[in-house]
Amino acid sequence: MGAVIIGSGKALPQLEIANDELKAVVDTNDEWIRTRTGISTRHISVGESAQELAYAASCAAMGLTGDLFPQTTSTGWCAQPIDPESIDLVLYATVSPDVVVPSCAALLKRHLNLPNAVAMDLNAACTGFIYGLTTAEAMLAASNASNGGAVRNPIKRALVVGVDRLSRLTDWDDRNTCVLFGDGAGAAVLEWDAERPGLLATYLRNDDDVKNSLTCAHAIEAPQPFTESGISAEAKADPDASLAAADEMLGIGDIVAEGGIRQVIRMDGRTIFKFASNAMADAVGEVLSRAGLALDDIDCIVPHQANERIIRFAAKKLGIPEERFQLSIADTGNTSSASVPMALADAYASGRIKPGDKVIAVAFGGGLTSGAVLFEA
Repeated sequence: MGAVIIGSGKALPQLEIANDELKAVVDTNDEWIRTRTGISTRHISVGESAQELAYAASCAAMGLTGDLFPQTTSTGWCAQPIDPESIDLVLYATVSPDVVVPSCAALLKRHLNLPNAVAMDLNAACTGFIYGLTTAEAMLAASNASNGGAVRNPIKRALVVGVDRLSRLTDWDDRNTCVLFGDGAGAAVLEWDAERPGLLATYLRNDDDVKNSLTCAHAIEAPQPFTESGISAEAKADPDASLAAADEMLGIGDIVAEGGIRQVIRMDGRTIFKFASNAMADAVGEVLSRAGLALDDIDCIVPHQANERIIRFAAKKLGIPEERFQLSIADTGNTSSASVPMALADAYASGRIKPGDKVIAVAFGGGLTSGAVLFEA
């Protein structure tokens, strides 16, 4: 018995930007980007909110025709249409939420009309969907355990969503980062099945990012009528003094003081490349060990789509051909939390993942997070 994936979906914004079009904002070209990343185009949300993308991807994963945001299109696979009333849990992974309160998950629950679901957001950067699958599986298992223990919320089905609009956190004057990112959403539905194994093993890890190699500060705009000595109406004109402490923690104090943008992604590419290449291979090895399986038992690996060279490096380190990996990065770029579920939807929709196949989904990201999930389709 286990948590089985019964639906998978993805949604992309309408606007597609090819590599050469980025010449309008930075010194770059198609050859430079493709040879270093494997990216040819990416999709950028202009009118679409993250919520709209999440809704479309979720509808595709549930086998439903969503009419709430008709301008947003989606693709996916679903064993059979899923009754919205049967969804008991919504987990929404993102680093770029549309709102803070209510949670993005709560909004999605409302938009999808899921009357029986509990909903919450989580942030594990690009590994968010893996963390979400692991959390959902644990809650499904606990809810369906017959051990005479604590009484828990009944959870039979869970919707796990990964969605990000990294375009809103990107410094479009920085050619080292802006060529990498895009927007999108992916979703999967898990069901507890007494007859099928589903998720066989999970692995999560956090390494301290002591060098601040991948960061994005949070800009707080609400005026505060307080000073260190008390309350003052005039203080509303002053910036939040606590921001300086956060800036220093991330190592961007001088940059912000000199007029740099606070809330953008900053990345040390070399450090992240080294971390990512090793973290991906290590996560695959660890989840295989926990499941008692070998690489030869695996039919498909669905990795975080950050950089094609990272995937190639991991494949070489693991000693397996690149063809074993699902590659979707060419027309999406790095979409953070949405990356793995969108690639998963591509693999299901194309027939690459078939019933009975053993699949590993693996990711890495800021935090520094990494993790993998091994499941039987």
